[in-house]
Amino acid sequence: MPSSAFLAPVAGHKWVRQAADAVAVRYAHARTIALDRMEPRKVQHDTLMRLVRTARNTRFGRDHDFARIGSVADYQARVPVREYEWFWNTYWKDTYPRLDDATWPGRIPYYALSSGTTSGATKYIPVSREMVASNKKAAFTTIALFRHAHPDARLFTGKFFFLGGSTDLRTQPDGSFAGDLSGIAAKEVYGFLRPYTFPPYELSLLTDWEEKVRRFAALSAVEPITALSGIPSWMLKLFDRLKQVTGKGSVAEIWPELRLVIHGGTKFDPYHDLFRKEIGSDAVKFCEVYPCSEGFIATEDPRYHLLRVVPDHDIFFEFVPVDQLGRDYPTRHTLGEVEVGVQYAVVLTSCAGVWSYLLGDTVAFESRNPPLIRFTGRTKYFLSAFGEHLISEEVEKAVAQACHQIGVDQVDFHVGPVFPSDPRKPGHHLYLIEFAAAAPDPSRFAQKVDADLCRLNEDYAAHRVGDLTMLVPEVRVVRRGGFDEWMKARGKFGGQNKVPRMDNSGKITNDLVAWFESHGWFAGT
Repeated sequence: MPSSAFLAPVAGHKWVRQAADAVAVRYAHARTIALDRMEPRKVQHDTLMRLVRTARNTRFGRDHDFARIGSVADYQARVPVREYEWFWNTYWKDTYPRLDDATWPGRIPYYALSSGTTSGATKYIPVSREMVASNKKAAFTTIALFRHAHPDARLFTGKFFFLGGSTDLRTQPDGSFAGDLSGIAAKEVYGFLRPYTFPPYELSLLTDWEEKVRRFAALSAVEPITALSGIPSWMLKLFDRLKQVTGKGSVAEIWPELRLVIHGGTKFDPYHDLFRKEIGSDAVKFCEVYPCSEGFIATEDPRYHLLRVVPDHDIFFEFVPVDQLGRDYPTRHTLGEVEVGVQYAVVLTSCAGVWSYLLGDTVAFESRNPPLIRFTGRTKYFLSAFGEHLISEEVEKAVAQACHQIGVDQVDFHVGPVFPSDPRKPGHHLYLIEFAAAAPDPSRFAQKVDADLCRLNEDYAAHRVGDLTMLVPEVRVVRRGGFDEWMKARGKFGGQNKVPRMDNSGKITNDLVAWFESHGWFAGT
């Protein structure tokens, strides 16, 4: 890549941007060829051994006898699968924010704050210098795979718009910084890339999300945006504001050179049709990424239209069959051992000092080489209150299909169980859905969702037979903006915060219903 000394002063020149784009395409082809030639099993073995050697003199490394580890089997025998709370209570809490040679060598410079969509509790995820480099490599891999498949989609002739959370990182007593992962990324962006990115660093410091979106829309409307990344629900809010500011009818009219939308953080299926309408151009391609605070997992390979696990950026992956979660010694598969079609929980070991860390996500492999996956949900995001065993992927597909068949678009939704007061009567699922425009007939929408779930999941279909153990779902329409207001009331509005999609206990569902009813957010109230 070109140096900042050369590009920064003249990045506005058309010929410089064209040259940068040509360099990006050459890099894209080389990187993609290198990925295709990799043997994932060997790369992952070498990655783990390098991580173990690097951390052998940390407190964690000494406690787990890293000096005697010479294979994946040695490692798995010494390091069990654990969750965040174990690391926090055992190695991090007592000295936080100063972590020095605890689970990773040296002092940790950053902490990514994660709300944890299933627990709600704030997590403080260590981000080392090596992890910063890992995330940068993953970002370049994402662009490389896209440009390899679409070499004519010129991205560096304009600007990349990163719609993230606040970059206003909190300085901690030991000099480290804590905040949103997108803030860490913004602080660490390569100098030579700044002329190719939006927003300016100073503007991204804003913490008021609504004010930020207003300012973003006003300033970006006159910028040559070629790529946009963010969480789907927040990108839709940006699109609304852009059209208000400009008076234009579509995003393509505002940003005619837009060629790529990178999305992550939630399933895109329910949003696809609405995004296509809002953008108004088939020239814009969609690309899914699978990042998390603990490390970057996978990025979409356009040749397969699936997420591709990136094996060579200092993260070691293990995959535990979902039905073995909770066992003391579950089977732990590496990239070279997974089976296609099995539901796995993702476990990772990283260059920031998490070791066989249960991430809380579930995936299924479509291919082992190359390692291609589908994100299927969260280990704690499921519906089986009545024995129906639904996973979030199935619910997302059913809602998206119902929207497509009826011709409506949803903005956000939540689903949970409704338990009857009489235990002899069946319960049902309650969908709280906010639509982009006119809402459909709730009963018809519920029937469409029900029919698709019966097709997708045999357990669900069995429980729906004759309404004996589970009744047809119920849909209640939330007025536009209702979920935003609920998130604001909980201090979770904007940035990387997301509405919890599923709730097997019914507690979140009951809270939402009570709040929407008391504040008049249900349609017709």
